[in-house]
Amino acid sequence: MKTLVIGANGQIGRQFCELAHEADVPIRAMIRDTSQQAWFQERGIETVLADLEGDFRKAFYGCDQVVFAAGSGPHTGPDKTLMIDLYGALSAIDLAASLGIGRFIMVSAMRADQVLEAPAKLRPYMAAKHAADAHLRASRVPYVILKPGRLTDEAATQRVTTNIANTDDNRISRANVAHALLEVVRNRELRQREFSLLDGDTAIDGALR
Repeated sequence: MKTLVIGANGQIGRQFCELAHEADVPIRAMIRDTSQQAWFQERGIETVLADLEGDFRKAFYGCDQVVFAAGSGPHTGPDKTLMIDLYGALSAIDLAASLGIGRFIMVSAMRADQVLEAPAKLRPYMAAKHAADAHLRASRVPYVILKPGRLTDEAATQRVTTNIANTDDNRISRANVAHALLEVVRNRELRQREFSLLDGDTAIDGALR
């Protein structure tokens, strides 16, 4: 059975797909249109064309878990935040529940439950993440929620911390998030767990135990 990667063409999604493929973890990359296909085909990664804003049920067939790494991005307006980070996430969770998907792995955001403490321009995004996380917790689908801090493009160290109370640095590289996703995908015993994630000093497999 495969892991469906929603948001595969994003910055975290691509890095995760490449890591998973290199580790012989069966995945299916969900992409929006054929213009995004070449990068995956060059690496031998299976793709499925489906739109998160439309009917994407077919993407789930033959998959037993889901990674949701989709995001509207910092340069779109609240309309895309509403359709991708909220509606798209809720739709994916509902489909996972109706199809009996074994586990749903959500890339959320650190302190998504503290919406009003976020900068004003980030509040719609944080509100969408907060609602999607709550919907996932209330669903029948086993889940893991990863909550990274402020994302950077630094190289992977494969060392993180989940204890955000003991650090003043709220950053984590997208590469480290991708490695954390790979660890979760491979560890099928992780269920009903939530992890805040920042760059740190602990090896990822130890931090997520």
